[in-house]
Amino acid sequence: MVYVCLGGAPVSAGSANPLLEEWSTPFGVPPFDSIRTEHYLPAYQEALARKRAEVEAIAAHPEAPTFANTYEALDAAGELLEKVNAVFSHLNAAETNDQMQDLAREVAPLKAALNDDILMNEALFARLEAVWERRDSLGLAPVQLRLMEETRKDFVRGGAKLSPKDKERLRAINAELSVLHPTFSDNVLAETNAFRLVVDDPAALGEMPESVVEAAAATAREAGLEGRWVFTLQAASLWPFLTYSPHRDLRRQILQAYLDRGHHGDEHDNKPILTRIAELRAQKANLLSYPTYADYALADRMAGTPERARDLLDRLWEPAQAAARREAADLQTMIRREGYDFALEPWDWRYYAEKVRQERYHVDDNELRPFFPLEAVIEGAYGVAGRLYGVRFVERTDLPKYHPEVRTYEVLDADGSHLGVFLVDYHPRAGKRFGAWSGEYRNQYYRDGKDVRPIVVNVGNFTRPAGNAPALLTMDEVETLFHELGHGLHSLLSRVRYKTLSDVPGDFVELPSQIMENWALEPEVLKEYARHWQTGRAIPDTLIDKLQKAKKFNQGFANVEYLAASYLDLAWHRLAPGAEVDATAFEAEALAEIGLMPEIPVRYRSPYFQHIFSGGYAAGYYNYVWADVLSADAFQAFKENGLFDPATARAFRTHILEQGGSVEAMEMYRRFRGHEPSVEPLLEKRGLK
Repeated sequence: MVYVCLGGAPVSAGSANPLLEEWSTPFGVPPFDSIRTEHYLPAYQEALARKRAEVEAIAAHPEAPTFANTYEALDAAGELLEKVNAVFSHLNAAETNDQMQDLAREVAPLKAALNDDILMNEALFARLEAVWERRDSLGLAPVQLRLMEETRKDFVRGGAKLSPKDKERLRAINAELSVLHPTFSDNVLAETNAFRLVVDDPAALGEMPESVVEAAAATAREAGLEGRWVFTLQAASLWPFLTYSPHRDLRRQILQAYLDRGHHGDEHDNKPILTRIAELRAQKANLLSYPTYADYALADRMAGTPERARDLLDRLWEPAQAAARREAADLQTMIRREGYDFALEPWDWRYYAEKVRQERYHVDDNELRPFFPLEAVIEGAYGVAGRLYGVRFVERTDLPKYHPEVRTYEVLDADGSHLGVFLVDYHPRAGKRFGAWSGEYRNQYYRDGKDVRPIVVNVGNFTRPAGNAPALLTMDEVETLFHELGHGLHSLLSRVRYKTLSDVPGDFVELPSQIMENWALEPEVLKEYARHWQTGRAIPDTLIDKLQKAKKFNQGFANVEYLAASYLDLAWHRLAPGAEVDATAFEAEALAEIGLMPEIPVRYRSPYFQHIFSGGYAAGYYNYVWADVLSADAFQAFKENGLFDPATARAFRTHILEQGGSVEAMEMYRRFRGHEPSVEPLLEKRGLK
């Protein structure tokens, strides 16, 4: 048999396929160099068939159902599929091409169909129920009961109790969604890559950091535009341009291009896709007896209901709007002082905010960047992890990597034992999607009594090196690097017995990442890692003092743009099935309802809101603020006991980072903190009190 492939020569069933072989690489890191695009489809076909057979064997087991031959066996099934899917999905995000994107759309419905076949398998669910009904008499450990609870919940939420007719409808919905999600993401990537702003007047560069200017010149040279500068919609290019270019019309052009992605009425227009996604999700929720998709999604999160999530947003919204209005007045005053009479617009905000910030706090990004070379920031972040948890990151040059810019590390525990492998990939490329993220090529779990350690990756789109200077990061990029390392540590320090229990609720998952951001700006930590790239001089106390005083500057803007996106997300996912929706009008109405001030655009407009239309944050973009309540309260424990207090760090590692989903989320938090979180530390942190 010959598989029809999407790239390269066909691969026959008998041909060597590295995705279907045991990997002899150190620590089982994927052999990236030997994996070709044409390997994926046959590997997926084999892995899907193998998992199907494994699950059918559990459902048809000749012996009476037990915890071991049903729940544990189901948890252990599908290792090959997890391996193939991890490699493909991560590379499709970080190093994609047309063939990979086509393949993602081809494979997605196959994976969705198998998942539905499992969750709607009547014989399998009957065996699960038979054990579930006897759970109190089985003498199981708490983690075993937790596995039963989470597995059964997945089946019920996946349609196990539906009628045959409703099961078929749910299958059709899931199949269609599985194709729409990657299509939405591909369109955003295409739109992001399609735009470039060509600048030929050096005056338009203003006081832009030298590294950004040189990067724009390099991009221009690659495009055959020697002597000019090219700016793109990548964060490392876009935000500095909006912050420093005095050319108002060019600022308008680039921001408008960013805001209009997926909104042009062409082949990459995402409006029909996102409205269809919202409709299908509403139908799915109704089939499963939930009034809206938001109710369905939040029933499995800490918030529990859309009303509780909305209540948290409401507590922050008015203070944030009030702060933003004060900020807008300050910016308008600055505009008038410069002799202009135009009204503040979205493309003016960052430019004039930087002027006010420099005047008020004397903080100049050009003065700060030299103290944040990427290498020093990496060492600083790893140093914090080491002081907190005793871990060490040992760079390895013998491990496979999927791109020359990737760096690979072995992570060791305090006793020298192996914790996992860590890959980092920090610079933008055309084949890499926007933003920053953390993921696993292999999760941690136990197999046959052996602790299988994880392979973790952090990906970003940070400022590139330029000229003879290394990559010099902005403070936002510094905090993002610490943030993603927090996710990485959550994966690396995991001690979860069952694969099923690796996941945590969406509004808890950001706690380990957001708490790490706090150390990035602590004076004690800054003095250790923030060193001038040329002289090696530590950041002076005067600059640290300026940073500390400026921490709450522009927080009205930051909170308003984020909270507006959270409200927009909930609005899309509280639609009833069958609602006739024009995407542009619906978005405008949702933002008008909360009174979003016109000077601040929503952080993500609907046509490029990947978190909710192609990522895992549907009805959950509020997760970041919910988790920040947790992280602000949790960091108070370190502030009270010492930034690197061993007992506090050990408690956070033991009760939060190692547990995965083995314990209910709020119970994990109570075990660490001794009480439920208070919102007051967050209000103080964000300057909203």
